[in-house]
Amino acid sequence: MSKLLKTAIVGASGYTGAELALMVQKHPNLTLSGLYVSANSLDANKPIAQLHGKLAGIIDAPVLPLKDVDAVAQSCDVVFLATAHEVSHDLAPVFLEHGCQVFDLSGAYRVRSQAFYSEFYGFEHQFDQHLESAAYGLAEWNEEAIKQSQLVAVAGCYPTASQLAIKPLVASDLLDIAQWPVINATSGVSGAGRKATMTNSFCEVSLQPYGVFNHRHQPEIAAHLGCDVIFTPHLGNFKRGILATITMKLKADVSGEQVAQAFNQAYQGKPAVRIKEGIPRLQDVQYTPFCDIGWQVQGEHVIVVSAIDNLLKGASSQAMQCLNIHYGFEPLTALV
Repeated sequence: MSKLLKTAIVGASGYTGAELALMVQKHPNLTLSGLYVSANSLDANKPIAQLHGKLAGIIDAPVLPLKDVDAVAQSCDVVFLATAHEVSHDLAPVFLEHGCQVFDLSGAYRVRSQAFYSEFYGFEHQFDQHLESAAYGLAEWNEEAIKQSQLVAVAGCYPTASQLAIKPLVASDLLDIAQWPVINATSGVSGAGRKATMTNSFCEVSLQPYGVFNHRHQPEIAAHLGCDVIFTPHLGNFKRGILATITMKLKADVSGEQVAQAFNQAYQGKPAVRIKEGIPRLQDVQYTPFCDIGWQVQGEHVIVVSAIDNLLKGASSQAMQCLNIHYGFEPLTALV
């Protein structure tokens, strides 16, 4: 492809928006056509390098207030929506109508269920046709749908870490799913975004669970796995990364060799997933686009551990992976 794809980022002032801006700048097939924030944002008209110092000397463009969505849609080929769920819900159809390729990093189009949005996101979903046609952006597992769909709903951070660790065993029919997989996952505070609150103030954060039995990522994980899970997220007192420890029951007579074969077959030729000999560590994936997976089998149980950077494989680098898949570029272009 000789033509550079004009790429806009909406929600560019946040952590994932800044990561995306850097990736677009690095990508040989993309050109940055605009950085945008909501019209009433305090960050409007500030240079992105002023908001994110690591971009100084690399990207000096300002983040502009998004006032005329139609005009922005007409000026780009691709848009990344790093916006709140309700905002993405409203913006995606406008960009789609103008023929843009849309990668949405919110939860607005991830689950094909009206009731899901009423119960877990607090709004009524208005766009059934887009909900039905959206591809779920779990890059290693949905390549064909990602290639074909104009709207890609990038998988959530916890769901990515969890599903990459469970799906090979479900796909190989090795689990006794009468005993639900139990997911304990801990995220760094950057998962809550840049806006300061008491719950994500670094001095206030202590390792603790939250959203017990009612976190919105549980139904997302269950819907795309095809089996129920128990999911307990935790907030950790570190900046970035997710470590998920998942306990599962194997079917009778399933061996450790079968478990290893399932993972190796699932991720052969998938460069963003690294199979580890031991148990993954968070520090090995921070600031990288990789998911590290390791496991241990004892008797009829397997414990699988996965580690990702929540801002990268859990958000922006997975979105870029989806773009690379959609357009036929090498999967890790602009990521390593």
